[in-house]
Amino acid sequence: MAEDSELWDVIYDRPFVPTKNLGDPAIAIPKTRKEFNAADQKAVEKNFRAKKILVCGIGPDEYNRISACQSAKKICEALQTTHEGTTKVKQSKIDMLTTEYELFRMKDDESIQDMHTRFTSIINELHSLGEIIPRNKLVRKILSVLPSSWESKVNAITEAKDLQELTIDELVGNLKIYEMKKKKKKKRTQEREELGPQDGQQ
Repeated sequence: MAEDSELWDVIYDRPFVPTKNLGDPAIAIPKTRKEFNAADQKAVEKNFRAKKILVCGIGPDEYNRISACQSAKKICEALQTTHEGTTKVKQSKIDMLTTEYELFRMKDDESIQDMHTRFTSIINELHSLGEIIPRNKLVRKILSVLPSSWESKVNAITEAKDLQELTIDELVGNLKIYEMKKKKKKKRTQEREELGPQDGQQ
């Protein structure tokens, strides 16, 4: 899109082929290169520009898969089939990731950051396959997967924040601050417990 918004049309529709009408009734047939006008030439160039951008953006292994493709559209389709699979494979991946999303839980010994990283990985994969989950549902999901020890914090956020407007980044930032306070409090408690017996012995 940054290069030229019309290149997406070339990739997702088909390469532009200049035609002319001949006969009665008229039938559209491809023009020869000598018959191209300025507009035809410019449109045809988009085919090659789109193909060049795709080819320059992939590595040697990928290139071997698409080297025989004659158009940007064919290259894109070959890459989609390789990485997303056929429609049946794609749906299977979506089903697997959806189950993973539904069963997702934060582990007892896991940090908010690690939990968020795992969660984001699932969401991004679903997004790449065309499955987009609304932001407010993601926020509620994160709140629901926290361990029972976080219940008071979850209740506080639910009461104080508008979950329809709260972003995931804001939520995770809030949870990280609470996590740091919990760790600090735990450390102080442990230090007091370690000092207690020593004071008694003295």
